Amino acid sequence: MGSGTEPGGGLRFAVLGPVRAWRDDQPIATGAPQQRALLAVLLLRGGRTATAPELLDALWGETPPNTALAALRSYAFRLRKALGSGTLVTDSGGYSIQIPVEALDSTRVEQLAAEAEKVRQSDPAQARDLMVSALDLWKGEPLAGLPGPFAETQRVRLAEWHLGLIEARLELDLETGAHAEAVSELTAITAEHPLRERLRALLMLALYRSGRQAEALGVYADTRRMLADELGIDPSAELSELHQRILEADSGLAPPQGTLAPGAPDILRPAQLPATVPDFTGRAAFVRELSEQLSAATTGSGVMAVSAVAGIGGVGKTTLAVQVAHAGRECFPDGQLYVDLQGTGPRPAEPEAVLGSFLRALGLPDAAIPESLADRAALYRSTLDGRRVLALLDNAYDAAQIRQLLPGTPGCAALVTSRVRMVDLAGAHLVDLDVMSPEESLLLFTRIVGEERVNSERQAALDVVAACGFLPLAIRIAAARLAARRTWTVSVLANKLADHRRRLDELRAGDLAVKATFALGYGHLSAAQARAFRLLSLPEGPDISLDAAAAVLDLDRYRTEELLEALVDISLIESAAPARYRFHDLLRLYARERAEADESTEDRCAALSRLLDFSLASAVSAYALENPGDRVIDHLAPTTHPGLSFAAREDSLEWLFSEAQGLLATVQQAADGGCESFLRRAVDVLLAGQDLVESGVYSRQFEQAARALVTAAEDCGDALVEGRGRVWLGQLLRLSGRFEAAEEEAKRALLLGLAAEDPVASSYAPNLRGSLAHTGHRFAESAAYHTTALDAFRADGNKHGEVSALSNLARAQQDLGDTEAATATAERVVAIHRELGAGFRLGNGLYTMGVTLTAAGRFDEALDCLIEALGIFRAARQQFWEGMTLFRLAQLHLAAQRWRQSAAHIEQSLVIMREIGGEWRTANALTVLGRALDGMGQQIRAHACWQDALAIFSSLGSPEAADVRRLLGDEDQDEPRSTVAV
Repeated sequence: MGSGTEPGGGLRFAVLGPVRAWRDDQPIATGAPQQRALLAVLLLRGGRTATAPELLDALWGETPPNTALAALRSYAFRLRKALGSGTLVTDSGGYSIQIPVEALDSTRVEQLAAEAEKVRQSDPAQARDLMVSALDLWKGEPLAGLPGPFAETQRVRLAEWHLGLIEARLELDLETGAHAEAVSELTAITAEHPLRERLRALLMLALYRSGRQAEALGVYADTRRMLADELGIDPSAELSELHQRILEADSGLAPPQGTLAPGAPDILRPAQLPATVPDFTGRAAFVRELSEQLSAATTGSGVMAVSAVAGIGGVGKTTLAVQVAHAGRECFPDGQLYVDLQGTGPRPAEPEAVLGSFLRALGLPDAAIPESLADRAALYRSTLDGRRVLALLDNAYDAAQIRQLLPGTPGCAALVTSRVRMVDLAGAHLVDLDVMSPEESLLLFTRIVGEERVNSERQAALDVVAACGFLPLAIRIAAARLAARRTWTVSVLANKLADHRRRLDELRAGDLAVKATFALGYGHLSAAQARAFRLLSLPEGPDISLDAAAAVLDLDRYRTEELLEALVDISLIESAAPARYRFHDLLRLYARERAEADESTEDRCAALSRLLDFSLASAVSAYALENPGDRVIDHLAPTTHPGLSFAAREDSLEWLFSEAQGLLATVQQAADGGCESFLRRAVDVLLAGQDLVESGVYSRQFEQAARALVTAAEDCGDALVEGRGRVWLGQLLRLSGRFEAAEEEAKRALLLGLAAEDPVASSYAPNLRGSLAHTGHRFAESAAYHTTALDAFRADGNKHGEVSALSNLARAQQDLGDTEAATATAERVVAIHRELGAGFRLGNGLYTMGVTLTAAGRFDEALDCLIEALGIFRAARQQFWEGMTLFRLAQLHLAAQRWRQSAAHIEQSLVIMREIGGEWRTANALTVLGRALDGMGQQIRAHACWQDALAIFSSLGSPEAADVRRLLGDEDQDEPRSTVAV
């Protein structure tokens, strides 16, 4: 290679930017632009010979100068001299360049792109990384500054290729969940290439996945207009299909980490770092962040770099630190020190002993090492002065243990790992290491077990890493067990880990055990911290607020926060947000094991009972503030805990929605726990939290909790609890469009309420039955039930219930043809709500008023009512009512023949109805959308909407199917009357 005659020896070439060449990373002069143009031609022919006529045409076109051939030969001679005769070869009067494929940047890009395509299905994140690497090889305009037809043609081709690669990488951005980040780049690149529909499609999808549906639809509208204006064509079928899927909120579009002083002793260069693990996986962002911090030690900033990595046991702190330390060794040529400080053991390492070991490793004899800690620390810092050494201080107990172990001088650095977050270590760069992502976890598991076994049971492998809580130690143990047992399938291991009672015992292999790792941290807790750790693991919610935790522990808020923050500092719990805390799944299992061993059954039940009391009392406070005049709270179970009080509705609303998952988990746990004394309070939490039902956000959890309560109450013969549970289960089923099931629950709830003489179920159940009868077009029956409910509410003195029944009665009156009575009743409802000062329930009254005024043809007044209602529902996070109000606005504009306004409102309603309103309401919305589109002259799309609506109504056996058939059969007849009850 030194002679330069071997083909491509040590050579690299670039054409994706200015044409350049290097030998062994040293630039090679490639001559004038015309000569570089010849080099580019030969490089891009991939080793094939180019004849002289072909080269003349490539460099000068159809009319080369008389001196062109001589110039060509001169260029070739100079290039051969620069590159070597083995590289530029003369063949049959022409020339070729012979180099390995990896020597040219464009062929390297081809390789990386092909490799990305190959792994795209199995590992889109890796495919994206490969595509990013490919795009990094582009250094500006391809063949920049080169003359000639060939260069001009190739610039166009390469630019198009570059754009295609960018498209492919953006697609991978969306496949790997980076849709929000991709929006700004897509916005810029679509402006640069406005006619490229694929980029427009990616922008629409990125906006949609970012929750910006309206903007996504706007992109389509702009594209359609631009294509019509510029080219006189419509958008492609693919773009139009994507637009329709976005309109329908298609679930398929959803989104898928110095010199020595004279006389000083010879200083050794210690290399004490442990070996890196061969299957180190992921953590790229942390590696980059820590590496940047370590490299800062060599920048001459005058500050020693100190990074402290904290996290729970088994999260991979040491593995990460060792990996980073090895990667940064070249920054610390004078050595790397390592010590395990035994911070989780019964006897953490003494700083004096560690310093003695470090000084000996640096070459000092025992006789030169002083006795005291202060003298050893001073000598340690003096010895390192002017040198560049890295100290890896692993498994530290606390900041006090390591302060004297820090090198202390510029050019040196310390990397610390600990379960304790070292907030008191001045100047340290703190890193909180969390569990791995699911993708990283699966990759680690695969590297240990083998691709063949994992790829054949991918879902089981995902179940395994999820059962491990994505904790690296647990994944390594599980994978090691499987790798050692060739007769096991991945499913066998997944089934073993599925039993949470045995999971920690299964996560043991050799001297590795997750439980033992957790026990080390638990053993250092004070009695109060250990009690908090145990008891707070008992609630089932995803996390717990500080106030709820105080109730569980039966302590004041200040003392509770002190204990919880101490547990956070030692990585036994996590602070999910200010004043909110959560357990890692495996730590929760360990804490519960300790609770069963160290807490009596009575103490555990008492803790959960206090949480239930707190939940009910706080929910009642929130409900009373939002629903003044509702006497239902007078019929709820008493509590010993006062709960929270709220100064304003906004505060109570924020609390209810932020605590919703915890509240419903508490109810579910009470129902599943087999403790009858919990059931009455649990069902009353549902009743006080009923506003969650109509929000649509937590419907699934609410239904699960209600069903569990009904079953438990039925088993123990508690008619009152069962009746109340069935009322709210029926209400949820009605709102989600499951009317037959709701009817059954309402019937049984009414019988149970009457049998238990419960004023709650006895009034709410007939109100529910009336609404269901209205949905079934049984309007007289509906009015009768609502009248019964009205009498029951009035007998109980419940104004809130009274206006609810009146509101429903108004709609029944309307559909019985008594518009005057319906309007009068609706006006009375609004007046009572305003008198009560009701919160979002005023929106219900205005909604009813808007419906009746629309039917009476008083469109302007109806519009004012519905717009005000919509604002109230949005402020109260009541998505269901927001969707229904948008539906009513669409109906109003339809009646007023304002087609575009109707379509705009019904499109918004459809998004909500498809999500939480059920099939029947979705079909009603599609019917209205079709009528609006028909009014706008878009008959084909209107028919498509009606066909979809008819399919739904027919499958449900709904009477509305006949109306839709008439729309599809004869559009000139009188418009059918559309009745929608909620």
